Amino acid sequence: MKNLSIVIHAGAQQTLADSLRALKQVSGFTFNPVEGHSEFSEDDPFLSAQDRVVGYIPRVRVDILLKDEDLDHVIATIIGQKSLKGQGIYWVSPVEQQGRL
Repeated sequence: MKNLSIVIHAGAQQTLADSLRALKQVSGFTFNPVEGHSEFSEDDPFLSAQDRVVGYIPRVRVDILLKDEDLDHVIATIIGQKSLKGQGIYWVSPVEQQGRL
């Protein structure tokens, strides 16, 4: 099992959520508001003047638990969304244990 983490511009949250809901491999996901700063912040066309002054960007993080065999398909589908191009980053972490409380 893997955890796919994605951090995207807050304005792209609905597009990403719609893309994830359309995938049968994704049974659920969690969005969390985050703020970030990176070397690419200066070139972000979605930044307001306030964001530029404050120095960090409103973003959202989504975490998705996936079966190993579903990971590549989900990543390829998300990367293939033209409206999400250049909106964020992702990484994959192993999940050693998962369950319900």
